[in-house]
Amino acid sequence: MPPRTVTRSFDCLTAMRALGEPTRLRLVRALIGGAKPVTELCEALHVTPYNVSKHLRVLKEAGLLEVEKQGQQRIYALAEAFREKLARDTNTLDLGCCQFHFDQLPE
Repeated sequence: MPPRTVTRSFDCLTAMRALGEPTRLRLVRALIGGAKPVTELCEALHVTPYNVSKHLRVLKEAGLLEVEKQGQQRIYALAEAFREKLARDTNTLDLGCCQFHFDQLPE
């Protein structure tokens, strides 16, 4: 039986807290292009698996990410409610009170 997906509503304050760290912003930017396994995220960001996993957990607990287990790997993707807040065809997250421009973040 496939795992049950729980759809959570988007909470602006929780999202802002989770996105208040540069590595987490970089992870979200990497996932805007599509779902990726932890190993690929580590390579792209030049961050250890331990640190990537720690930041992914924070983003997941904030409801910003979904995870799917495929064998030994975990594949992370932006949660549907979070993707809906991204402006169409851009790298901008519009929360109403503020905007995050993922394409303008420092490397």
